[in-house]
Amino acid sequence: MDILSNLAIGFGTAVTLQNLLYCLIGCLVGTLIGVLPGIGPVATIAMLLPLTFKLPPEAALIMLAGIYYGAAYGGSTTAILVNLPGEASSVVTTLDGYQMAKKGRAGAALSISALGSFFAGTVGTLLIVLFAKPLTEMAQKFGPSEYCALMALGLVAAVVLASGSVVKAIAMVFLGLLIGLVGTDVNTGAQRFTFNIPELSDGIDFAPIAMGLFGIAEIIANLEKRSTREVEKTVITSLWPTREEVRQAWPAVLRGTGIGSLLGVLPGGGPTLSAFSSYTLEKKISKTPQIFGKGAVAGVAAPESANNAASQTSFIPMLTLGIPSNAVMALMVGAMIIQGIQPGPEVMTKKPELFWGMIASMWIGNLMLVIINLPLIGIWVKLLTVPYRFLYPSILLFCCIGAYSLQNSTFHVMTVAIFGVIGYVFLKLGCEGAPFLLGLVLGPQMEEYFRRAMLLSRGDATVFVTRPLSAGLLAVTVILLVLMALPSLRKKREEAFQEEG
Repeated sequence: MDILSNLAIGFGTAVTLQNLLYCLIGCLVGTLIGVLPGIGPVATIAMLLPLTFKLPPEAALIMLAGIYYGAAYGGSTTAILVNLPGEASSVVTTLDGYQMAKKGRAGAALSISALGSFFAGTVGTLLIVLFAKPLTEMAQKFGPSEYCALMALGLVAAVVLASGSVVKAIAMVFLGLLIGLVGTDVNTGAQRFTFNIPELSDGIDFAPIAMGLFGIAEIIANLEKRSTREVEKTVITSLWPTREEVRQAWPAVLRGTGIGSLLGVLPGGGPTLSAFSSYTLEKKISKTPQIFGKGAVAGVAAPESANNAASQTSFIPMLTLGIPSNAVMALMVGAMIIQGIQPGPEVMTKKPELFWGMIASMWIGNLMLVIINLPLIGIWVKLLTVPYRFLYPSILLFCCIGAYSLQNSTFHVMTVAIFGVIGYVFLKLGCEGAPFLLGLVLGPQMEEYFRRAMLLSRGDATVFVTRPLSAGLLAVTVILLVLMALPSLRKKREEAFQEEG
């Protein structure tokens, strides 16, 4: 009965006219940036963070969440129709989705993708409802040592599951931790690494870093690429899949939903890893693996279900524990802090309307996305004909206005520009921005909990291993570090992110 009463609170919040409007805006913007290659939800949410200052917390977070899971839907449309993945998680959909389109089955591929995503999103949201309360109750038993150990686990897991070089991922986490040290020490009041610059006394603001690292850096990277894309016209005769296509799709949807639901919860997992992993699994268990890459229905159904399930379940650790599982969730934590809300287990008890309202809005948003995506296919494909040179000046202007409006300070605009250049250098060096952002968000909190634990234990460091929960979390962290050093695991980890051709 508790679940039903909580959902009643959630739907009461989510179905207000204002929140429905912001949910629709989030879904539309998410679909748009999913369709357009080279922007992505991380950059978009980073750029929109300043707008959330003036919004109520519920409306702001519902809109940002809609952008995140909406991008998973939008990316599949152009991946199937014109072989252009708008999102990294939609790369694998191009392999079979575009081949289905070339065979005249574009409508069926789009329907399978949209309905599979809707099913996976519904299941993912249901899992949040089922696990949110038990996890929150468990988290309320955490002391400073447990929180410190949990954040250490989150950072190590982000390194294990990040794509690319392990060494680079570790370096990015440590760089994020170092940047997080800038500002005033909360215990002593001493200023650290501020170089007598008054604007740095409160630390480097999270929003300008995110906007520069993801928004500006992506623009610079896209501008250096010569755009040679040509949008082919795909005729869609029917949106309904055949009975045989449905028979091939539903087991893949179930398996993709399961994989995505699990990997979405893990730090660093997220939609991209889920999509590639589910595609690899389908190909390995198929009796006819040779049809993959030539228009296999399962090659569309599985990754699309997986990436959407992962988008939903990645909210579980963020909402219940205050631990972001990927870069977007780190931005969501930043949005909560901007709104004066301390992320963690107390959100459910102190802000039940916000907590359950966000969850209820995910069901509404997933339904909106099915309605938005299928009838408006023609409009989304038309957007691809807009030259990128017309898009980037408006994005740059929006970033600068947003950064300036934070505190009416040009310092934030300069911060965006500096981190834009730094982000571009990261891209050139093959370094991911996500581990950096997780280090930046979790670092100051981990330091605070570490020092609090040491103060309570009077400097006795054994408090981290004498408390069972803390010791268990640290044991898992050590196991992950050991596994990361194994060559066989490193090889499998690299293969998981490779595009299969």
